[in-house]
Amino acid sequence: MDAGNLVRMANRIGDFFESQPDRAAALADIADHLRKFWEPRMRREFLALLEGGAAGELKPIVREAVLAHRAELMPD
Repeated sequence: MDAGNLVRMANRIGDFFESQPDRAAALADIADHLRKFWEPRMRREFLALLEGGAAGELKPIVREAVLAHRAELMPD
């Protein structure tokens, strides 16, 4: 997939959950959404972007969620 598209989609998920008053729950919900609704290939590419520093426009809440819950997002 296109790197920019993955980042845009992740940011939209972050936008939705960012309004939750409980930050820890928001981070867990972002990661859970990515795990449930993104196919393994998408998650693999997204994690590689993040690790490689190529996820430039990624919202801080999404970056924090992915880093905090990285193990859950790793495809089998």
